Amino acid sequence: MKKSTGVTLIEVAKKAGVARMTASRALSGDGYITEETKAKVLAAAAELGYTPNALARAMKGGRTNVIGAVVNDLASTVINAYVTELSAEVRRHHMDLFIYNAVDDFSLANGQRLDQLLNGLWDGLIYVMPRMSDEYLAMLEQSSRPVVLINYCKQVTGLPVINGDNFNGARDATHHLIDLGHRRIAFIRGFGYTGQSEERERGYRAALDDAGIVFDPELVQQGDFSLLSGAEATERLLGMANRPTAIFAANDEMAAGSMQVLQAAGLTLPQQVSLIGFDDAPIASFVQPKITTLRHPIGAMAKAAVQELLLRINNEPGRRQRVEFPSEFLVRESTAAAPPHP
Repeated sequence: MKKSTGVTLIEVAKKAGVARMTASRALSGDGYITEETKAKVLAAAAELGYTPNALARAMKGGRTNVIGAVVNDLASTVINAYVTELSAEVRRHHMDLFIYNAVDDFSLANGQRLDQLLNGLWDGLIYVMPRMSDEYLAMLEQSSRPVVLINYCKQVTGLPVINGDNFNGARDATHHLIDLGHRRIAFIRGFGYTGQSEERERGYRAALDDAGIVFDPELVQQGDFSLLSGAEATERLLGMANRPTAIFAANDEMAAGSMQVLQAAGLTLPQQVSLIGFDDAPIASFVQPKITTLRHPIGAMAKAAVQELLLRINNEPGRRQRVEFPSEFLVRESTAAAPPHP
């Protein structure tokens, strides 16, 4: 087999015994050719070691068959799960996934990065749980490049969004605690980059209102989705004169941090304190007791994101602006009936 360096499309066409345009269509997937002809061209390309030049295709306004996944934190197990499912779905469409990991937030101060992303060698971009300013979102909306957002509900946008149902999931979780007899239910919120924490807090407060429980702002503590912030928030809750009998954390990492503090204080779960997280991250099953949590259907959401992006790349009709998937409530070992009043 020849090395790919120096091999041209003309050589591939000559080897396959077809015209250059036919070889181009066979390799790009654009236009109609017979399966037999396509097979000949692909075989010739493989034998010669020909690799289409993505830059050349992009400069001509053609397809690169590459989709970009834009994330802010690859260390996140939840984001990693989305990237894994996105990669599988992209490959199912015979395309490649490019992962862009930004170490800070997307804002107009990072305008050069926006230009690099929107003018990069990919056919479209999927932003996974993006940390972006409102101005940055507006620039994305004005761009002609196809873009889809996953788990973004901070602002209403004209861009297609694939979301998990945070509000109703959190409402169901809080109702679960109320049904178990809990009335002093705390909530540990995360940061507000994507709007998911706000939606989960809104569901928590709606459930309290449903049950006629007066909302106590002191029971809502600020975290940042990290294990440490969950621990620190729980320390503050335990310092209250009338401390909660249940804690609902906006993600599993904060719930795990909360559990560490509760157990270190000599409290048993769930007999003395019940605990709920969100996301069904691996840590929720590793700790003891296993944490009751909620799960978004990551595989189905990744599939929907790729499909919505491809509709826009191909300029096909029937595009949806917002798709929301229900969350699944997983009752495990960290919730039980409220302890009797002393």
